[in-house]
Amino acid sequence: MEAVILILALLFFAFIGLGAFVTVKAVGAAKRGVERTVTQARRTVEETTLRAKSLGQVGVAGELAQLRLSLRTSMRATQDALRAGVAEDSGLAESLALFERLSVHGHELDDELKRLEREPDRSTVAARLPELRERTERIVHSAESLRWAARDRAQKFADDDLDVLSSQIDMEAGALRHWTESPAPGSSPGRSWSEDGAGQSAPPAAGAGAAAQTGSGAGAGAGAGAGGAEREAEPEPPAITARDPRQEHYPWQKAPRPEATN
Repeated sequence: MEAVILILALLFFAFIGLGAFVTVKAVGAAKRGVERTVTQARRTVEETTLRAKSLGQVGVAGELAQLRLSLRTSMRATQDALRAGVAEDSGLAESLALFERLSVHGHELDDELKRLEREPDRSTVAARLPELRERTERIVHSAESLRWAARDRAQKFADDDLDVLSSQIDMEAGALRHWTESPAPGSSPGRSWSEDGAGQSAPPAAGAGAAAQTGSGAGAGAGAGAGGAEREAEPEPPAITARDPRQEHYPWQKAPRPEATN
């Protein structure tokens, strides 16, 4: 009895622990989903605001918004391309590591541009714009180099695979177009198939036709001679007489009964 109670208690605590573990996992997944959604929504709002500022404002504010929008767009496109490609091509792992190092500089520049947007001294910000523009262009150029190199690599692999597949298909198509239907030994010539698939019957040779005609004439003469000898040896067939109607039997007639003898 005590063993049964102990087993039930262990099962109870095991179910409680399993339920707590599943609850923690579900809460963590839900939290990560909410954070991802909030981050994406914040990013969308911020990019929309930057796009509106770059189009609606002029001067230093519009220039800063344009630099931030260009930097964020290029870095995000490169990040998505490398992370999607490294799952299929392990050779992009080093490129992804280099991009992570480049992202540190990109985040620093983006934070600095964001602070300068709230800077009241516009003359100082305007004086720093050439240096900020140069840094942005260098980071964007590096990110685009990684992104296009990864895309060219993937395109090269796809082209090579397509070339190999096309050559294999051409070889298979050529093999399918070359076939010959050979006649069996001792049989008459059959139909030969060319590459275009048109079947033509092979005409008999002239010598064979002449030989066949000569052989048939000789065979006919020999047959006539043998037939005459057989007719002389065989006796005359009996005359054809009419059948006795009394011996005719039909399926509906009954078999005759034998006469009884005393």
